[in-house]
Amino acid sequence: MKRKLIAAAVAATLAGTFGLAQAQKLSGDAVKIGVLTDMSGVYADYGGPGAVAAARLAVQDFGGKMFGKPIEVVNADHQNKPDIAKNVTQAWFDRDGVDMTVENLNSAVALAVQALGKEKNKITIVNGAASSRLTNEDCAPATGIHYLMDTIALSNVVGKAIVKDGGNTWYFLTADYAFGHSLEKDTSSTVVASGGKVLGAVRHPLSTGDFSSFLLQAQSSGAKVVGLANAGGDTVNSIKAAAEFGLTKKQNLAALLMLLTDVHALGLNTAQGLYLTEGWYWDMNPETRAWADKFSKVMNGRKPNSNHASVYSATLHYLNAVKAAGTDDTAAVMAKMRSTPINDMFAKGGKLREDGRMVHDMYLFQVKKPAESKGPWDYYNLKGTVKGDDAFQSLANSRCVAIKK
Repeated sequence: MKRKLIAAAVAATLAGTFGLAQAQKLSGDAVKIGVLTDMSGVYADYGGPGAVAAARLAVQDFGGKMFGKPIEVVNADHQNKPDIAKNVTQAWFDRDGVDMTVENLNSAVALAVQALGKEKNKITIVNGAASSRLTNEDCAPATGIHYLMDTIALSNVVGKAIVKDGGNTWYFLTADYAFGHSLEKDTSSTVVASGGKVLGAVRHPLSTGDFSSFLLQAQSSGAKVVGLANAGGDTVNSIKAAAEFGLTKKQNLAALLMLLTDVHALGLNTAQGLYLTEGWYWDMNPETRAWADKFSKVMNGRKPNSNHASVYSATLHYLNAVKAAGTDDTAAVMAKMRSTPINDMFAKGGKLREDGRMVHDMYLFQVKKPAESKGPWDYYNLKGTVKGDDAFQSLANSRCVAIKK
């Protein structure tokens, strides 16, 4: 009888071990993450090497392995060209065994990559791109996630605040591609709904070298507010040009998408007083400061912006979901990502909705005056917190056909 009991126990142990091994399945015997970003162009500070570093920090903090197998991070420069982005991503999925792409900066790039992920049944997480089309007309809820911000949240926070403060006539300086169009459209809707008026808009090419003709049109509009529906280097250069042009003496600028790295590039003398919307700031609490210090050590003293922080959070959330699911199967991992709240240094109580939108709090900041800053990268005064459900479009108003069926 004793021998039978021992044999049964051994058999049960072996069966459990075998079952665990069977349950933990990784395609290609590894987890492979692709960081697709702008490494050298107008958005390189916005994402670029910092986004790659953030993803690698997430892998490091996770432990570097999944079920004893390696976790690899590869990266590529899409040069802000959707065709290059699509070709790189297709090679990653078809040839190189990449399981998930993260960052996908630039809305035109993000839309192309998200569509490919939908076709290939691969998870694509968009961080730096902001077009609200990603969870509306062009949604891919079974595979696509929009993590950091979108043009609706950006306009809801800073647009409402400026109109309430008296900035009730607007003219837009807009980057002429998907992101700029979306930001102009969504902010215009917010301005009008808040009691303001839109007097017009002018569109400029991505990464333009001369803003003078566009600023002349904005100046001649007589609008109280010139809304900058652009980002990265274009935002920095248009603000510099507006200051040199004297536009800021008569009109106020609204930086509709501006990150910490943009303020750093401008300097406080030029950026002081600007209102902006962010999803995160490095100096908010001990947890954010600790992670920022870790990031700075691998980025030559530079502090992370909200995009970098969101890449870290998204990558770690994905890895935890793979671990919980016991597999890198897309459907199983997406189910775990949706059912698990996001509580880390980036977001508290973040939730991934069925339309692919990650909902989290957003913040209204004002850039400090030089005399207020205590040192390098100390740039923001917090003016208000907007709860995620108020900042982002409600699910009831979603134009995502896939969730309306």
